Amino acid sequence: MPRILIADDEAAMREQLADALKAAWPEADIVAQAVHGADAWDQWLEHQPDICFLDIRMPGLTGLEVAQKIEGRCPVVFVTAYGDHALQAFDAGAMDYLVKPVEGRRLVQTVDRLKQRLARPASEPAQAEALQALLSRLVPARPPQPETLQASIGKEVRLIRVADVVYFESDARYTRVVYREDGEQREALLRTPLKDLLVHLNPAQFQQVHRSIIVASSQIASAVRDDAGGMVLRLRGCPDQLTVSRPFQGLFKGQ
Repeated sequence: MPRILIADDEAAMREQLADALKAAWPEADIVAQAVHGADAWDQWLEHQPDICFLDIRMPGLTGLEVAQKIEGRCPVVFVTAYGDHALQAFDAGAMDYLVKPVEGRRLVQTVDRLKQRLARPASEPAQAEALQALLSRLVPARPPQPETLQASIGKEVRLIRVADVVYFESDARYTRVVYREDGEQREALLRTPLKDLLVHLNPAQFQQVHRSIIVASSQIASAVRDDAGGMVLRLRGCPDQLTVSRPFQGLFKGQ
């Protein structure tokens, strides 16, 4: 029984797609519905569904960027209100798309393709090439990463340089930031949730390694596996060890 995630910032579109899926694929289980890109990624980490239906244009992370993070670990179907020429990038066959409002006959075709895909997964290189083509056409350039973040230390509001950050970790209502200043390791609290913070960080400089942890790539010394199949990161000049959850262990295949 395939487990499905739906992401769309329009409630009516989510409901319409969910109803159409129930009719076209009664045995499928819709395990989560997300309202924007960061929420979709968070829900994917929690549920790890077998299939994702992602709206292309969502606030924060787009559906294309969420698909990049999924990295071919499950089939993705994009849902869009724009039947434009950019969708020709799907001709490679690595993924599928639906145009809103979703038509029942077209969805049945997609379901048939998904059943075949689950039996014979598409190659990751083909998916990566199609995603890159779509990203270059549909996603505007991201604003530059901020140079500083406002964080709280007791009653003080401190400006922390992003370049000094070692890692971020969700901590109940806040995000804990561990950073270096004047040769010492310090920490403070941010009011920005981790999933919203991720949208503004440069992916070339920061990696998410757990649902609750983002680490500066330059601060990673090694990734160590244990006998139970778990993994932890050892950091440069920092005694903390960070847990790597299973969806992210593939980032460290060569270590």
